[in-house]
Amino acid sequence: MGSIMERALLPWAQRVKARANLPVRLSWGTGNGSSLALGDFDQPSVEVRVRDAAAWPLLIDPGLDSLGQAYVEGLVDVEGSLADILAVAHGLAQSAEPAGGLLGRVRRRHDHSRASDSAAIRYHYDVSNDFYAQWLGEGMVYSCAYFEQGDETLDAAQLKKIDHILRKLRLQPGQRLLDIGCGWGALVLRAAQQWGARCVGVTLSQHQAELARERVKAAGLQNRVEIRLQDYRDLAVQRDRPFDRITSVGMFEHVGLDHLAAYFGHIRSLLQPEGWAINHGITSTDAHDGETSLGGGRFIHRYVFPRGELPHIGTVLRTLQEGGLEALDVENLRRHYQRTTQLWSEAFEANTAQIRPLVDERRWRIWRIYLAGCAWAFEHDEVALYQVLCRPAGQSAQGLPWSRRWMYA
Repeated sequence: MGSIMERALLPWAQRVKARANLPVRLSWGTGNGSSLALGDFDQPSVEVRVRDAAAWPLLIDPGLDSLGQAYVEGLVDVEGSLADILAVAHGLAQSAEPAGGLLGRVRRRHDHSRASDSAAIRYHYDVSNDFYAQWLGEGMVYSCAYFEQGDETLDAAQLKKIDHILRKLRLQPGQRLLDIGCGWGALVLRAAQQWGARCVGVTLSQHQAELARERVKAAGLQNRVEIRLQDYRDLAVQRDRPFDRITSVGMFEHVGLDHLAAYFGHIRSLLQPEGWAINHGITSTDAHDGETSLGGGRFIHRYVFPRGELPHIGTVLRTLQEGGLEALDVENLRRHYQRTTQLWSEAFEANTAQIRPLVDERRWRIWRIYLAGCAWAFEHDEVALYQVLCRPAGQSAQGLPWSRRWMYA
């Protein structure tokens, strides 16, 4: 049986060797089993052990989505460092037919009703607070950190990120700040404690809201910080009054391409005429808003972020203007998110013994490969991260700072 399988796979293996020459060995069968090298290496750095025959169609016509599926569903086991595994996965995907990479850039529109968005958020964020605590760091901040010098710890860099945002906004004591997608409350806690703001944070995650409220209570800030389990679309000017400052950090990826102008328009309606807002979010590097290439986007849609959609920064700026906002400053933090996701991935690996009992095997595999894959994607310009500082459009230029120096004072 093994020899029959080898003869069937040999043409594919030869094609991979010719195109990529990868340091990987496939093995299958019981006992000593059979194996097949996909490169001319005495000691391959990655071994893929096939556990189920259903893996073969996914392996011999590979994209990052099919390779990830084989791993997540337990059809294969993989040995090697995460860096080597990812390099091999990308090499395999690139060795497939060229059309595969192009098809990976096609963008599918998704439903973004309140019900579907709430379900998607619960799927991603309501794993458990203990799960996220194992690798996010002390502050429980699930967004790109800011490494001012490059050698900061993750916790220090996350505080610097929050301060970088609040400094950009020129937040003043007593101002009302809205944080859309507040997570576990780190930004509103910092804004209230260190900047004297009065804050409202909204999230669709029950687990996030519960822990954020506990943290607010523990800090004695109940009179300055309110955490709501609420869709941002249900915030209304008549009830909530306009805010002086609005932040949206790592949230607009869930909005949907067709809804970005309305999203920015809603932010505009909730903002004082002289108010400022900042949108901090992941963007596609495809000029036509396409998904991450080689099937990476399809993997994320299927297993990680249902209904997530990443716009190109050009689309962000266009729809922001359509929503009635003027972009004042645009900063690319791609390198910072590469470092952030790298540290998350390293913490995830280091704390595997504590993490695995918290989730089932499938979810553990999803997150393991997702975090490492994110670090690769940011490193190789597959995705980016932009902060866009903005205000209501149509105002006089008088009063605007002449330089960006205030951001770094």
